[in-house]
Amino acid sequence: MNDCNIEEIEEKLDREKKLVLNTESPEDTFELGRSLGKAAKAGEVYTLIGDLGVGKTVFTQGFAAGLDVTEPVNSPTFTILQIYEEGRLPFYHFDVYRIGDVEEMEEIGYEDCFYGQGVTMIEWANLIEEILPEHYRRVTIEKNLEKGFDYRRIVLEEVSM
Repeated sequence: MNDCNIEEIEEKLDREKKLVLNTESPEDTFELGRSLGKAAKAGEVYTLIGDLGVGKTVFTQGFAAGLDVTEPVNSPTFTILQIYEEGRLPFYHFDVYRIGDVEEMEEIGYEDCFYGQGVTMIEWANLIEEILPEHYRRVTIEKNLEKGFDYRRIVLEEVSM
């Protein structure tokens, strides 16, 4: 992974609003997620964009580990929302891939998560852009098989609408 510690990542994001990092293995992707999870603050929303199989779940597992979540973290594809409360902050993990309508998010009570005292991670957030908060962090994960099977390009962006 790029030689950036979390303080450098946070500083560059504040200054440039966009940062591109490369990981060379699932372990690197996990560690990047863990570093961001350690620095996460209550009320933050992260969106996670990427094709099937790019490592969104590995990144999220690392992020949860950074929040001191010890229970297994899996993609909540069929439940839409998984809540982990035993870490240093509540962690709300959404997978909206199978959501049919934004109204389903209202039924789940998404606002309590987005605007609560925990941290929210939303996989496939591009499907619910109209209800995202004014400020969030977008994480985009991409493969490039020409650079290797485990290579990932990870773009972190500060988004303000």
